[in-house]
Amino acid sequence: MPELPEVESVRTGLEKLIKGKKITNAKVLWPRIIAEPNRIEDFEQRIVGQTIHSIDRRGKFLIFHLSKDVLISHLRMEGKYRIEKKEVPFSKHTHVILELDEEAELRYLDVRKFGRMSLIEHSELENHPSLKKLGPEPIEEGLLIEPFQLNLKKRKKSIKAVLLDQTIVAGIGNIYADEILYEASIHPERYADSLKVEEVQTLRTAILDVMRKAVAAGGTTIRTYQNAFGETGAYQAQLNVYGRSGLNCRRCGNTIEKIKVAQRGTHFCPVCQD
Repeated sequence: MPELPEVESVRTGLEKLIKGKKITNAKVLWPRIIAEPNRIEDFEQRIVGQTIHSIDRRGKFLIFHLSKDVLISHLRMEGKYRIEKKEVPFSKHTHVILELDEEAELRYLDVRKFGRMSLIEHSELENHPSLKKLGPEPIEEGLLIEPFQLNLKKRKKSIKAVLLDQTIVAGIGNIYADEILYEASIHPERYADSLKVEEVQTLRTAILDVMRKAVAAGGTTIRTYQNAFGETGAYQAQLNVYGRSGLNCRRCGNTIEKIKVAQRGTHFCPVCQD
């Protein structure tokens, strides 16, 4: 599943390619992709004629600011956007096509068809259910130590589960949760409320560091992720534990293990994260 760094890479690529473009036609080929409005015909008719002014991101959500409305897009497991010329045939996994001026198309592809789009009014954005409960962004000015520490103290569950909770910190998924806990030398099964003040500070630093490096590397490509230019991420070369079960820890040389925590495959070093 694309996490914050991958979605941010998609965002920056799309903004370079389609900012200022006008939507001249819309075709929805798989209706379930559209969460709002209820009628597909309304989506297709309403979005036509609008210009793409900018593209933001909140957590794992892409936010397209249009002339009259806002398009919220969640890529879920395998969603991706492509810019193609109109004459290029579209694949069977293409589910939404937004025709743009200058003979180009913004195509949404999704092998698993889990992605969702909501076309809403600007005034609805701040209180939209998909965004309203998201926690702070994992950046210096967003993830403040005091509220972060307070949130952890309230949760008697594994720290891995808490990092995956989008109401605590927005945008962290399975890959980066494992990498963050490794960098912070915290066992993924430790209860969040058991962390000492200095451990919470170390954890916050690890969150900021890992997510910053992953964004700079364009995200992580494990299977199919590509950005708007069709480029893969590069952070997989820096992974210390995720996907490395059975291999030696880069710090201590012990064997990386994989267990299940919060119903997710979880990689860690039993020595460094004791």
